[in-house]
Amino acid sequence: MIVSRERAELNCPTDVGKHLKKILKKEDRISREREHFWVIILNNKNRVKFVELVSIGTINHAVVHPREVFRRAIKHGATSVIVGHNHPSGDCKPSVDDIALTKKLTESGRIIGIEVFDHVIIGDKTLSFKEEGII
Repeated sequence: MIVSRERAELNCPTDVGKHLKKILKKEDRISREREHFWVIILNNKNRVKFVELVSIGTINHAVVHPREVFRRAIKHGATSVIVGHNHPSGDCKPSVDDIALTKKLTESGRIIGIEVFDHVIIGDKTLSFKEEGII
């Protein structure tokens, strides 16, 4: 489900975090207590075309498959995406599953020619997989 078509310019992970937090704040309090996983579809100048909500999970897990992440990206001719999710606990430390999913998504993207530019976790702060050297 597309949750935002705001043509935001995201120049750093902090911008991505602010953009995703703004989207998450539109949810009711109970929904915000569950993990949300989004894909930000970028144009060839790395500007946001739209943000799609891929999955809403439980308090500490969201089911995500590369097919769902890249479905609209392929349809809309994206050259890159940013993925992101929230940690309702506020702790932005990536889990083993977060790291494994990121590797799976970057490899899938490489195969189909769509770069996963970053994976951002939002909580009390923002964590960038790119800045942490995970991507």
